[in-house]
Amino acid sequence: MKMYQQGFQLKEKRRGFHLITTEVLYAMPQIAEIKIGMSQVFIQHTSASLTINENADPTVRKDFEMFFNKTVRENDPDYQHDYEGSDDMPAHLKASILGSSVMIPIRNGKLALGTWQGIYLCEHRDRGGSRSFVVTAWGE
Repeated sequence: MKMYQQGFQLKEKRRGFHLITTEVLYAMPQIAEIKIGMSQVFIQHTSASLTINENADPTVRKDFEMFFNKTVRENDPDYQHDYEGSDDMPAHLKASILGSSVMIPIRNGKLALGTWQGIYLCEHRDRGGSRSFVVTAWGE
């Protein structure tokens, strides 16, 4: 059994949904050494999240942003946690809805994503700053 773990950071991205599959693979080239296994990508933040979805049509990512902005509205007077602005608590809620990690099978040295799948960084803050990740891969 082979096991690898690597941290990496991405510079600040604007609010929205961003494909980061290439950056994940760059951070963990050892995936190529695993014939069959699993990988986990984990984001070390509470106001951004990860998900897997459409990797070709950018309008899907725009629609994701529109949906989450409608579903979890900013400037709600009932929010108590607003120390960092009106996007503070909504960002935490969106991150909890989507989650902080994704698991992806490894097959023949590659992430076994579907044809139209990619890993999204879901940036829920107007000024979220750089984001830190841990990628773990294991298998034979």
